[in-house]
Amino acid sequence: MALKQTGIVIQALEQQWPGYRFEVKRIKTTGDKIRDVALARIGDKGLFTKELEIALLEGKIDLAVHSMKDLPTLLPEGLVIGAVLAREYPEDALISLSGTTLDSLPPGARVGTSSLRRQAQLRHYRPDLQVSPVRGNVNTRLNRLKKGDFDAVVLARAGLARLGLQYHVTQLLPYEVCLPAVGQGAIGIEIRAGDREISRVVSVINDEKSRAEITAERAFMRRLEGGCQVPIGALARAAGTELTLAGVVADVDGERLFRAEETGPVAEAEAVGVRLAEKLLAMGAAEILRSIRELS
Repeated sequence: MALKQTGIVIQALEQQWPGYRFEVKRIKTTGDKIRDVALARIGDKGLFTKELEIALLEGKIDLAVHSMKDLPTLLPEGLVIGAVLAREYPEDALISLSGTTLDSLPPGARVGTSSLRRQAQLRHYRPDLQVSPVRGNVNTRLNRLKKGDFDAVVLARAGLARLGLQYHVTQLLPYEVCLPAVGQGAIGIEIRAGDREISRVVSVINDEKSRAEITAERAFMRRLEGGCQVPIGALARAAGTELTLAGVVADVDGERLFRAEETGPVAEAEAVGVRLAEKLLAMGAAEILRSIRELS
């Protein structure tokens, strides 16, 4: 997936800068190396980014390509987001071999997903389901489904689309049921702060609408001090000069779930994110977050 997304970025840059040559340097991250343990059990601070950021700071690479959902909301000193590409497919997708939708899955059906966020929202919507973690790349998860380990799996639509596997999708989960991860579906480019040349190069593929949406979502997450160890979802939508942000905080078993929306000017995307976080904290999310942190 990382190489696929890097290819998307390089193609976009080459179209804008035909005189430049872009070289791919493969760097394996901690998250790539650990495949058999749930992310929530090993922490989430830079699991898929730390090694890339070190290489950036040491000048070994000039830019790093990330799934925005994997990029911590607090970047290391000296690094900034240089560009966010036009966002595609933020939805979660359910895949079942029988073609059964979420509402039609039988009681007690086994559903596999890699994130606590999905687990909590699915359990809240369908408490009868057996929702369990599943790690590995997309093909590994699909193979677990084919082997009969699960009746259905839930994956990010964007990942399936970028790998040409979207034909597997049985159902796109409604946002009313399952809000996506912060930044899901967006590709970001991280660069060194103050590197004017690289900033100029990547800025031409920055999508302002997507960047505003991601800014609101990341501000929301930052204020909540959340990560993949906490079931938090968000989705911002910008239309004209207005931005609407929906957010959710839930406990791990999905029994308690708080959801709300906030709107405001696109130019104040960060403030919209902070306001929504404050609203959910006041509704009761603060207690959920506190209890989860005490257990971790």
